[in-house]
Amino acid sequence: MKYRRLSKEQLEELHPEFINFLATQSITADEWSKIKTEKPEVAEEELDVFSDLIWEGVLTKVKYLENISELQMHLFQLTEKEMKLISVKVLNPEIDLRTKVGFAWFKRNFQSDFVEYLTASKAYSEDKNVDKFNLIQQGATITKGELYQWFDEIIG
Repeated sequence: MKYRRLSKEQLEELHPEFINFLATQSITADEWSKIKTEKPEVAEEELDVFSDLIWEGVLTKVKYLENISELQMHLFQLTEKEMKLISVKVLNPEIDLRTKVGFAWFKRNFQSDFVEYLTASKAYSEDKNVDKFNLIQQGATITKGELYQWFDEIIG
């Protein structure tokens, strides 16, 4: 498996797509029930292949990721050739950027000495989707990139 299996909730959400996936392999609902009962290892393999296909599609389309913790924001723009990073570090230990109060403080103080910025870029490895997936595994979430774009205008 290249990525990780989708969660039960994700698989339930993608049920129509999974039915289409099975249909492309000429597997009917009755045959699927039989495979799950008689050959559970084959059923597991089918779920893994389907999960990888879904991840591949999602990762190919993703353009922005964010990983926000109490005192740091890592904002990524995923271009065709490289990953660009805007890193924001808050030097005020009283602040939690994940809360409304903390983020409001940040919006008022983003140009103060209590906030540091760093920008960087990095070429992808051999498989850019694996690089993106690794960032998600480390806690990043897929976004539309508004925060990245806002910072890019301010510090760019």
